[in-house]
Amino acid sequence: GMRMFTLALALVLTACAAPPPVQPPEPPAIPTTQSACVAAKGTWGAMGMRGLAGCSIPFADAGKTCTDGDQCQGDCRVTEPDQAMGDKPITGQCQASSSPFGCFARVEDGRSTGFLCVD
Repeated sequence: GMRMFTLALALVLTACAAPPPVQPPEPPAIPTTQSACVAAKGTWGAMGMRGLAGCSIPFADAGKTCTDGDQCQGDCRVTEPDQAMGDKPITGQCQASSSPFGCFARVEDGRSTGFLCVD
């Protein structure tokens, strides 16, 4: 009777559930002291134009091809200015480290967000 039907329905519903999207590893917290930075295999030193001391952590997925920042520990970036212009679908690479400085374009949903220089 009814019990077999309920069981069959439960199996069908379970089969339809989409698997959760694969999330990249969370970006590591950026150490704020030199000793913690070195312990995390980071680079401690003057960063940016103001030369404030800071820590740059290498990301595990540096250089991986990506089309969106959600696929990387850091941002998905295009480093070639000519690729970043225009509205064509592009791929980037996962940023190498947590340093926010330099010139780059972020890739979100396969499109460039435009070129940006942070110093």
